Amino acid sequence: MLLSLIKFNELRGYIMFKDFAKIESFLTVVREKSFSKASSKLGISQPAVTQQIKFIEDYLGMKILERKKSGITLTIEGKKLYAIAQKIEKSVNSAEKEILKIIKKDIDITFGTSFIIGNYIFPKLLKNLEKSINSCIKLDIAVSNKVIKNLLDKKIDIALVDNYIANEDLLYREWREDEIVIFSNQKLPITSKTSDLISYKWVCSHSDLNSSLIINESMKKPNKSAFDSIDFTSDFANAGEIIDNILNSNKNDTPEVSIISRSAIETSLKDKTLYESKIGNTKITKKLYIAYRKESKHDAFIENVVDYILKIN
Repeated sequence: MLLSLIKFNELRGYIMFKDFAKIESFLTVVREKSFSKASSKLGISQPAVTQQIKFIEDYLGMKILERKKSGITLTIEGKKLYAIAQKIEKSVNSAEKEILKIIKKDIDITFGTSFIIGNYIFPKLLKNLEKSINSCIKLDIAVSNKVIKNLLDKKIDIALVDNYIANEDLLYREWREDEIVIFSNQKLPITSKTSDLISYKWVCSHSDLNSSLIINESMKKPNKSAFDSIDFTSDFANAGEIIDNILNSNKNDTPEVSIISRSAIETSLKDKTLYESKIGNTKITKKLYIAYRKESKHDAFIENVVDYILKIN
């Protein structure tokens, strides 16, 4: 009986360290300080994350995490395990890069992205990603709905989008958070109050971030009748047209403004051709997602590419 128990514990230890999913879940929970956020990041259910952490704690015979109001914290033993897990992760990442060079070598992979991601965020990752996977990357930029449709129609392999469009045939991984700001070619207050927001001249695109909704939510129930009077001009096809319009707008007493991803105007903010303002007292962010077909879950190439993008975030 004792011998069987020893062999069972040895087997559990082997599974724990050979199955990197458990280590990855532990690392993600610690970094996100939340089981629910880790679940979104990993693309698995929260009970599955909880079960993997419990497996590790049962194996070690001790607590490695503490749940507090401020989030997840590490115990003393958890800190020691975290240091070990980071070393394992580093080795796995190095091995994955080598594997990506030989899996489906020289095969093209097509990404579909929404406008902001495709024009301003993904290009910064493109060169290193192509080098790491040793493949040519094709890019198709469209509105999120169209990108997801193309993914389902198998016209693209992986989607990077700024909207979660639920579909039972797709897997979503929470990728990163994108900050949303007000911008203009005139100097704006560091934080725009309700009175400022009402006074601005607003422009948006037909497929924008739903400016009025963002404003109302961020300002915590402002005067509804006042916000109903805001005039949102929506004659623009995409974010690029809005940026060009505001860059070339007349500098008068009424700033012409819009809401956009900060990533799209970083260069203009640095050279001071555009200026930004926060919306209310809270940093406003929008989640970006990686999506791919469930049938690709067992495609080692696709899975490794997705994991690599998540790690170079």
